[in-house]
Amino acid sequence: MLNAVWVAVIIAAAFWVVVACAAVYLMVRAARLISQTTAAVATVRERQDALIERANATIDQASEQLVRTDAITASMDEVTANMAELTGRVTALAPLARVISASAGSPVAKAAALAYGVNRALWMRRPASATRARGAASATGAAGGERPAAGRARALPSPPGATAPAWRAPARGGRHKEVAP
Repeated sequence: MLNAVWVAVIIAAAFWVVVACAAVYLMVRAARLISQTTAAVATVRERQDALIERANATIDQASEQLVRTDAITASMDEVTANMAELTGRVTALAPLARVISASAGSPVAKAAALAYGVNRALWMRRPASATRARGAASATGAAGGERPAAGRARALPSPPGATAPAWRAPARGGRHKEVAP
């Protein structure tokens, strides 16, 4: 039969088994928690390394930009100095500019400009009148008398009887080539 001591021993043993099972369960949970924490810390370290690398790259780029900014600032200082020198030179030339502008409105300068304009117009019109005279003989303009487009500069015609310089020898096709003198 069971006496009170045996019942107390059985109750204590059952209690001891329950406490042991609870301790094992808590230890398993704690082990899982520690492994998850270790994985989280490892992930944070990897991210931290990547973050530090990106921060270093950003700092390097900022340093390069600061160097460029310093170069631009130095260049701007040089431009400022050059502009100050140019201002001084322009100020020194201002009286000369006033004299030139005063003489540009003088009657002699106006007469010279008018003479140049009339001379230029006559030379521009001369080949056109020669073309009209030849136009009656040749309707196609194959004689080489076509009028150039307006605004294009042409060489002045050579005087009658002019020959090529002695250092130019005629080549095939009527063209000239240079020969050593």
